[in-house]
Amino acid sequence: MKTTVKLIVFLALLMVVICSAVEAQSLKLNPKFNLTISGTTNVHDYETKVTQMNGEIVLNGTNQVKGMIVNIPVKSIKSKEKLMDTKTYEAFNAEKYPIITFKMTELNSLQLNGTDVNVAVSGNLTINGTTKKVTLKSNGKVLKSGSYQFKGALALKMTDFNMKPPTAMMGMMKVGDGITLKYDVIFEGQDLTMNN
Repeated sequence: MKTTVKLIVFLALLMVVICSAVEAQSLKLNPKFNLTISGTTNVHDYETKVTQMNGEIVLNGTNQVKGMIVNIPVKSIKSKEKLMDTKTYEAFNAEKYPIITFKMTELNSLQLNGTDVNVAVSGNLTINGTTKKVTLKSNGKVLKSGSYQFKGALALKMTDFNMKPPTAMMGMMKVGDGITLKYDVIFEGQDLTMNN
């Protein structure tokens, strides 16, 4: 009798897990994105471009946002100058920590007004093996059902992630501590609507 009860409970739990997995939806990052990293030096301003990135927004069965993750390979950050790229990879410690990662921990707000979307999420940003909590505030649009565009910017300091701002030309050119990430991305999936 006890064995039968245990079997029934196990099967019930298994069905819940299977149903949850089937109901879960995700929005994938469209490969046509625009993400730049800009900053200053004592000589001139600079801007680099991220050429590779992947990510997804996870929704539950009622299309509520449950999670978000974005991964950026450090060596996908490119500029028009090879020396600058080399200095960038050294600053990010790319050989030891090749991936920049953002994992959402909290959905602060999500407002839908017609086709306009305003969203704020907090999460853990990991750079150079150091993790800091940041908040992303984005303005966006519903491009079509299941397709959302988000734009925003995030100001950071390299030293907050135990990074040493690079120098060049025998120390004559010095990079400032502050950098700004600007993004214009699209997440898309099936015909669905996000809910708070």
